[in-house]
Amino acid sequence: MPGEIIDQGVYNRTVARFREQRISLPTFAQLADPSTVPSAQTAALPTIDPDAADPANLFRVHWYNASDRIGQLRVPLHVVLPPELTGVSAPIVVLIGRVFPMIRAHKVLAAYTCLVPHLVTGAFDPTVQRAVWPSTGNYARGGVAISRLMGCRGVAVLPEGMSRERFEWLERWALGPEDIIRTPGTESNVKEIYDACDQLAEDPANRIFNQFSEYANHLGHWAVTGAAAGRVFESVAAQRPSLRLAAFVAATGSAGTIAAGDALKDAYGARIVAVEALECPTMLYNGYGAHNIQGIGDKHVPLIHNVTNTDIVAGVSDRATDTLDVLFNTEAGRNYLVRRGVDPAVVSILPAFGFSSICNVIAAIKTAKRCGFGPDDAIVTIATDGAELYDSERAKTMATHYPDGFGDAEAAAAYSEHVLGAGTDHLLELTSNDRNRVFNLGYFTWVEQRGIDVEHFDARRDQQFWRDLRPSVAHWDELIAEFNERVASPS
Repeated sequence: MPGEIIDQGVYNRTVARFREQRISLPTFAQLADPSTVPSAQTAALPTIDPDAADPANLFRVHWYNASDRIGQLRVPLHVVLPPELTGVSAPIVVLIGRVFPMIRAHKVLAAYTCLVPHLVTGAFDPTVQRAVWPSTGNYARGGVAISRLMGCRGVAVLPEGMSRERFEWLERWALGPEDIIRTPGTESNVKEIYDACDQLAEDPANRIFNQFSEYANHLGHWAVTGAAAGRVFESVAAQRPSLRLAAFVAATGSAGTIAAGDALKDAYGARIVAVEALECPTMLYNGYGAHNIQGIGDKHVPLIHNVTNTDIVAGVSDRATDTLDVLFNTEAGRNYLVRRGVDPAVVSILPAFGFSSICNVIAAIKTAKRCGFGPDDAIVTIATDGAELYDSERAKTMATHYPDGFGDAEAAAAYSEHVLGAGTDHLLELTSNDRNRVFNLGYFTWVEQRGIDVEHFDARRDQQFWRDLRPSVAHWDELIAEFNERVASPS
């Protein structure tokens, strides 16, 4: 959590690098409300490819991009899932993350918010250091993208078993094959990622940006994603005056996104629902295991998870996400949903849901059933990425479970089992004892394995700890503004 200039020499070199490459940085406030960005900084954006390694795309690292990822919306792109699809009367409002630049996933925001405080305080030297991004996929891709845009070298560290599409993207964007480090295992094998990063950290030329422990990840989503979700809810509620924001649902990988729930609880009284894979039920049952909901559920409780502010934990099986991915992305599946009465416009947006996005929706359905939510109780959640990242995984599902094809009968069975059949099992409304149990699980990772001071670890039980972090966002914005002024001034 750098707050002041740590090394003036590094700071000066960073200013010179950014001046040379004409890089300007958006503030957290501007990402929370991009309409506040001066037009001089966004005038060229309509001519710039959102997938280009162009520093101007830093001003697209927000939720307000249009579906073409070039234009900008007044309200973030979202869809309200109706009862005809979900089987519950509570409207489920989903923000669409595939509109983010470069990686088509919202983790590029987390990478930006983790790196920028270190750049504007001289804590990271882009001229000599490599930014190392430990992840199960999207955060590593976001880190490599942000590194390219900020004039430094990024290193992706991720399990070798993640989707082929993630590696194909990294092979196009990484500056060299040595900047893609494959660790053993799949989604749940985060300890192996940490071990690889420990080896890299022995070289001072490597700086580890651990999304699981960087409080800037929490704060970025609290400030930016929380504001976007609030704007979307207000837009939906404008058409439904009796609507209340009943819950915010987010699967926990690094536990960055769920920080938006802290903002929504303060503003609207929303309950916060943390979701994990049923095959790796760490919060629910102190459990462990491997699963295929890529991006979530990593056999530990992240340091930046505000556990004692979490209200519900829900478990979702990867059988459900694998199967519904097929339902949502095949002609037979989509035709079946339309025949059931789901609006074709809603069906057409379902390919914007990747595995963890589908997981969030199922958890929202389970929450609505458990809490008895009705038509005036909105549940807001996130579609972190889209189905295009899982084409290879879908092929595996088809080969394994549907070797004879996926037709009407298979679509009906998938929908009946995993949507209509989503029940209130494997869902826990947290008591004080439950919260403390989940909180205590983090001790073994962060104190015993990672060497975090136990006093610091325990301080996180108190909500005042998290409130005391929040002024850092405004302070970082002041540092960013000053940094931009120095970059813009003559050398």
